[in-house]
Amino acid sequence: MTPLLHITGLWKRFRHNSDWLEVLHDVDLTVGRREFVSLLGPSGCGKSTLCNIVSGLFPADRGVILVDGEPLGITRGRVAYMQQKDLLLPWRTVIDNATLGMEIQGVPLSGARAEARQMLHRFGLEGFERSYPALLSGGMRQRVALVRTLLCRRDLLVLDEPFGALDAMTRSAMQGYLVRLQGEFGRTVLFITHDVEEAVLLSDRIYVLTARPGRIRAEVPLDLPRPRHPTDEGVVREKGRLLNLLQAEMAKAFV
Repeated sequence: MTPLLHITGLWKRFRHNSDWLEVLHDVDLTVGRREFVSLLGPSGCGKSTLCNIVSGLFPADRGVILVDGEPLGITRGRVAYMQQKDLLLPWRTVIDNATLGMEIQGVPLSGARAEARQMLHRFGLEGFERSYPALLSGGMRQRVALVRTLLCRRDLLVLDEPFGALDAMTRSAMQGYLVRLQGEFGRTVLFITHDVEEAVLLSDRIYVLTARPGRIRAEVPLDLPRPRHPTDEGVVREKGRLLNLLQAEMAKAFV
C-alpha cells in the first residue's frame, strides 16, 4: 500500500549571516495510513523545519514529498498543522476558534458548531465555549488548538509538540484522548516531541534524527500492546534504547 506521506532525499538550508546553515540532510521517511509516527532528535536538528515543509510553509531545497502518491504542491490542503504555539485568534471565542478550519472549508456554521461542542466537551472545555483566549490557561488554549486541528478533517495531522505546555496530569489525559481519537477518526499523525516516554506511549514507529544537520539516525518500530503505561516492561526497554541513541547525538551537538 502506498504510504500517505513519503519523503525522499529531503534537504533544507537557511541563510545565516554571510553563510548557509544546513538544517536537513538527505532525509527519507514514510508515514503509513492511520499510522502514528513520531520524530525525536536533539534541539535544532530540523524537526520543526521538516514539519513546516510537509505543511507547505517552507519549500524544500531538494527532495521529493508525496502525499497519497501525489507531489505536495498538488495535494496542498490535505495537511492539518498544529505548531508549538496555540495561535488562537484573540477576538474569537473558544468555539469560534475551534470551528475556524471548518468555516474555511465551507462547512455550514450550525453544523460546525455542533461538532465543535461535542469535541470541546470531550477535551474538558464544556462551559468555556463563549470564553475568549485571554481568559484561558495555557493548557486550555492548547486544547482548543488541538480541537481546531482535529476538526479540520485533513488526511494527515502534523503536530509539533502539542502537549509541551501542559502539566503532567493534563498531558497524560491528552495523550489518551489523542490515541483514541486517532483510532476513531482514522487520522494519520506525524508527531514531534522531545519527550521520549511520550513518543513510546503514543507511536507505532519513531524516527530518531541526528544533530544538525538532521539525518535519520534510526527507525524504531514499536510492537507493543495498547494501552501502554510508563511502567510497562516494553515501554521501559524502548525508552532506554531511545535515550541511548539521543544521548549519543546530543554529545555530538555539544562537541
